[in-house]
Amino acid sequence: MDIFLQLNGLTKRYDKHIAVNNVSLSIPKGQIYGLLGPNGAGKTSLIRMITGITIPDEGTILFDGKPWDRTHTQEMGYMPEERGLYKKMKVKDQITYLLELRGQSHAQAKKLASEWLEKLGLKEWRNKKANELSKGMQQKVQFIATMAHKPKLLILDEPFSGLDPVNTKVMEEEIHRMKDEGTTIIFSTHRMEQVEELCDFIALINKGELMLEDEIYRVRKQFQKELYHLEYSGASTALNQLNGVTLEHTGNGKADLRMQNGLSTKELHHKLADLPIEIHGFNKHLPRLNEIFIELVSKES
Repeated sequence: MDIFLQLNGLTKRYDKHIAVNNVSLSIPKGQIYGLLGPNGAGKTSLIRMITGITIPDEGTILFDGKPWDRTHTQEMGYMPEERGLYKKMKVKDQITYLLELRGQSHAQAKKLASEWLEKLGLKEWRNKKANELSKGMQQKVQFIATMAHKPKLLILDEPFSGLDPVNTKVMEEEIHRMKDEGTTIIFSTHRMEQVEELCDFIALINKGELMLEDEIYRVRKQFQKELYHLEYSGASTALNQLNGVTLEHTGNGKADLRMQNGLSTKELHHKLADLPIEIHGFNKHLPRLNEIFIELVSKES
């Protein structure tokens, strides 16, 4: 798999505080990469070094195989968590202006602004000032200004904050479309369910250090425990006959079985087959990212 963005040993200090400590990441081309971590973990400091807002104290960045330089900012789109619209400026005018800052000609920027305002249902608001828009509408305006120039690298920090489910779906569809067209996307959020829905890879940062980096499915497999989900019909009391198993939960024909004493999956199958119940489903628990996140961060606290 081609690596689009390679971070090698990045370190950033602010006085005596180390915000990022020797972090190396390999972000694949044309994939959605989740950057996760609790507040103050160092995510924003990493993003600021990638975008050139700050300079690493140590380490290097390769952008599409080349050493990072200022010209690469024209090939990026960055939507920070703290929105940056001009409150008194008309919507279309400021999208046009922000696209010009990304290297578009005035005519092309105006054309893109008109096309995207119509596409995202904001055409009638084009001559309104930003402070006359709802938070969700402002979010969509910022999104247009971030991605309409078709950047090679798109960085989104909490992009769905303030959006209703309908507009969240619209933006998700655009993010997937950009991925399909080859854009590399870094997605930073606290909402783990959105990471699982959108991302292909994740990195977890805590206290300025990298804790893990891998494909989402491989991360979830890595943290699997000997816990199984059972769906059945029959008397729940029959499950009390199971030896070497702790019953975590029962009710409504469902039970969670935690294996003890080195019991194998095959042995558990045999034990279940001997019970006076009908089995409708049996599978190993695949932990959600939220469980993994809490487990790892709690260990470091």
